[in-house]
Amino acid sequence: MNSSIRFEPRVAAVLGALIADSAALGLHWLYDPERIAQIEQTRGLVFLQPDANDYANTKGYFAHGSKIAGDSSGYGELCLLMLRHHAHHGQFKRIEYQMEYRNHFGPGGAYVGYIDSPTRQTLLTLLPLKPEEFPEISGTDDDQFAALATIPSVVATHVGPQSALSRKIEQVVRLTNHNDTAVAAAQFAAGVLFELLNGQSVTQAMTSALPLAGEKLAMRIEEAMQTHALDSQAIANRFGSACHVLEGMPIIMHIAQHAPDYRTAIEENIRIGGDSCGRAIMLGAIIAAQTSQPNNSLAPIPLEWIAKYRKLSMVAEACVRL
Repeated sequence: MNSSIRFEPRVAAVLGALIADSAALGLHWLYDPERIAQIEQTRGLVFLQPDANDYANTKGYFAHGSKIAGDSSGYGELCLLMLRHHAHHGQFKRIEYQMEYRNHFGPGGAYVGYIDSPTRQTLLTLLPLKPEEFPEISGTDDDQFAALATIPSVVATHVGPQSALSRKIEQVVRLTNHNDTAVAAAQFAAGVLFELLNGQSVTQAMTSALPLAGEKLAMRIEEAMQTHALDSQAIANRFGSACHVLEGMPIIMHIAQHAPDYRTAIEENIRIGGDSCGRAIMLGAIIAAQTSQPNNSLAPIPLEWIAKYRKLSMVAEACVRL
């Protein structure tokens, strides 16, 4: 029995991002592929309950002791926050979004969990100010993956040409990551997803978006695209598996180019270790967008994974409103 569901492409992109992030949460920031392989043999890889014992006596950082299986990381929370913002307002409104961001991640907000550096620094900027005083650039000089967390929602809700999307991407990214490398990575990632949603293959989409990536990232993406088979661990060894976009983006594009289906892509991302949730947002969006294309043979998001995501009803409500 086929237990996968095909969604409208824009819905698939957002849900693919959120499911991938949640699936990776249990082993997020575990930098030991051998330990991850041992865990996989006994408990699997996806939607695991975060357990400090998995991180004992090895390289990693246990950040999600307050989470349970099916929750989102901070990246997933950002992606969902942006989706719900568009559902509520019908468009992106900077000051309103900054208010919602501060209310969600700040003191007394709904979010409970690890606060990374760009989120912490952005909150320090916004918390003492009145909304009318919020700066157009409230982010910090940081090139980590928080810069890409909202991209699936921004692209999926965008109506208009890519030039208008590019302006919006830069505005959104600099709210949390005032860093040129982060902006270039976001522009490239958004360009790939935009082209996929307009019917291009993943290789065509990467090639079309490459001029947006900036020189440093473009060199790494081109090198990753030259591989002929799926070998994600080798790519991770080459570029690194930490939180910086110059490390993670080549891995995302390598897996997206070679993975035979959504399940394989997300599991490969987790096996690498490191900032698997940070990579999962764009990887999940890209692979899910591929699977939603007409006559595409890639298997989409597994039904049992969708059922395990704890905020599915919020996503469904936002998509219906949109």
